[in-house]
Amino acid sequence: MQIQVNTDDHIQGGQSLAQWVREEAGSRLARFTDHITRLEVFLTDLDSAKSGVNDKRCRLEARVASRQPVTVTAEADKMGVALINAVDKLASALDADLGRVKDRNGRDTIRAAAQD
Repeated sequence: MQIQVNTDDHIQGGQSLAQWVREEAGSRLARFTDHITRLEVFLTDLDSAKSGVNDKRCRLEARVASRQPVTVTAEADKMGVALINAVDKLASALDADLGRVKDRNGRDTIRAAAQD
C-alpha cells in the first residue's frame, strides 16, 4: 500500500509528520493491505494562524483494487486526533464496502466483479 501525505501551507511538521502519518495509517489499516493500492492523506488547518474548535481536518482517500475510491473526513482540535478519527472511519467504511463482496461463508457473491 502506497501512502501519500499532502499538507497545506499552515501545517508544521514536514518529514517527521509525514513519517508518523505513514506509520500510524499503515499500522491501523494493515488488514486492508491486500485491497488498498494507494492511500492519500490530506491534512488541512481550517483557521490557518488562528486557533479554534475543530480547526484541523484530515481527509483520507483510499484507492481500492477493482472498486470505487472510498473517502472520509474528520475534524478535531489536534491533527493527531483528526488523523486517528479519519483512519477509524475509513476502516469502518472499508469493512462495510468490502463486506458486501463476500457472503457469510467467505465466498464471493454475485455482486462481485468477475476476476479473470
